[in-house]
Amino acid sequence: MGNPAFVVFSNQTFRRLWLAALASNFGGLIQVVGASWHMTTLSASESMVALVQTSITLPIMLFSLAAGVLADGGDRRRIILTAQLFMLVVAVALAVLAGYGLLTPWLLLTLSFLIGCGTALHNPSWQASVGDIVSRENVPYAVSLNAMGFNMVRGVGPAVGGFVVALGGAAAAFALNAVSYIAIIWAIWRWRPARTAAALSREPFAPAFVAGLRYVAMSPRLQRVIGRAMVFGFAAIAVQALLPVVVKERLELGAVSYGVLLGCFGFGAVTGAFVSPGLRARYRNERIVTICFAVVGCGTAVVAVSTIFIVSAVALIVSGCFWLIAMSLSNATVQMSTPRWVLGRTLALYQTGAFGGMAVGGWVWGVIAEVYIVQEALIGAAAVLAFGALVGRFAPFPDFDGLDLDPLDQFREPSLRLDLTRRSGPIKIGIEYEIAEDDVGQFMTLMAERRRVRIRDGARRWSLNRDLENPALWTEEYHVATWTEYLRHHARRTMEDGSVNDRLKRLHKGDLPLRVRRSLEQSRSPAGRRAHLP
Repeated sequence: MGNPAFVVFSNQTFRRLWLAALASNFGGLIQVVGASWHMTTLSASESMVALVQTSITLPIMLFSLAAGVLADGGDRRRIILTAQLFMLVVAVALAVLAGYGLLTPWLLLTLSFLIGCGTALHNPSWQASVGDIVSRENVPYAVSLNAMGFNMVRGVGPAVGGFVVALGGAAAAFALNAVSYIAIIWAIWRWRPARTAAALSREPFAPAFVAGLRYVAMSPRLQRVIGRAMVFGFAAIAVQALLPVVVKERLELGAVSYGVLLGCFGFGAVTGAFVSPGLRARYRNERIVTICFAVVGCGTAVVAVSTIFIVSAVALIVSGCFWLIAMSLSNATVQMSTPRWVLGRTLALYQTGAFGGMAVGGWVWGVIAEVYIVQEALIGAAAVLAFGALVGRFAPFPDFDGLDLDPLDQFREPSLRLDLTRRSGPIKIGIEYEIAEDDVGQFMTLMAERRRVRIRDGARRWSLNRDLENPALWTEEYHVATWTEYLRHHARRTMEDGSVNDRLKRLHKGDLPLRVRRSLEQSRSPAGRRAHLP
């Protein structure tokens, strides 16, 4: 085990879940092969074939954030079990309907969409659980190994799927997928994650939903990761979405060859898991992502123009390698750039971007292939990937080394002389600073960062005021809805945020420590009654 990533396998829980996911992913890939190839027998439309990929990825775009809210506030193990059982039921329905010849193109897309819904519910809880199973420093390795596991079976699953479809039809592929869910359900049932008592009550769904959006909206580094992943997913999905058409029309081959070529893509992705740690040790994240865009773009262009099976196979192996590197690096960057309290939601938004790009891309490239020809669609996708490689010049992909996102845990709830309830509010907070004139520029720079962090963590109506009679006196003010939200606001602060606070304290020139004023606003509602007062 010379590769440092494989140290994670010494964790028994991770190893058991990884093996179970391997079996489940194997069945899932066979199901995708069966659905994609079966659609070519139900419809002659290239766009309908491409919509199979869209039907699986679209629910991830639509429902991931809601699933992320559940992952951050609920029992992740129970959510994963529920999702897996739901997908098992849908897989059985697919097998039965296909066996009796009752599937229509739109019914196939509907059931594929439902499997995508189960995936959307499952993914945020599953990925956020990585940090519950392994230590923080091993999270990038665990993410890479999870991706490698998926692509290991991708190396053989599609080829096996092609044989299964050729010998037993789509019904056999769907039945094998149903059986594959048993392993992951059993492993999750046995997993008993450690439980910690929450200091605050569970955040209601709607505010938690908004908090996830707000956190990403106020986190430029996460926006850059999600944006690049969206562009990558939009363009890179073209090969997978249109490969059945390429095999059938361009290469003039059958289902087995289609499965083998998908397997080549998966085999390449497995090699990506071995290559990725070395690249991360040698290059910054932006350089790696640029290489991935460029290489996958070249591979897509080769598949577009090739009429030789072996040339297409090699292009797919190389593309698969750098697909894995790009997607696992993006996922790991999100995980390592996000504190635990909002991890499920940020992962969900990342997946919304990445899989949303894939869902839209699968449809767009399918329409282009139908209106024009498949080669032009693939060349167009390669051009978008070339554009994505250049974006880093303006919005570079962030590194995650050196970030300390553990809870700051310095705030202690003050003793209050006013009898508040947890729902009392709104609360106004004012913090007074005395700043020398020479330090005003540095103070304003730090306050710009303080404003971003405050709003990101739930503050409203933030302002910075300078006293007219004593220009050295500055007052930072912000509001929160209730006393509970004030406590939650402080619970969200990380060690990384604490460095800004420490620098602000050093700039304060007053004889006394920073003065914090907390007050309960007495403004009346339109009906003339006070709201949320004790």
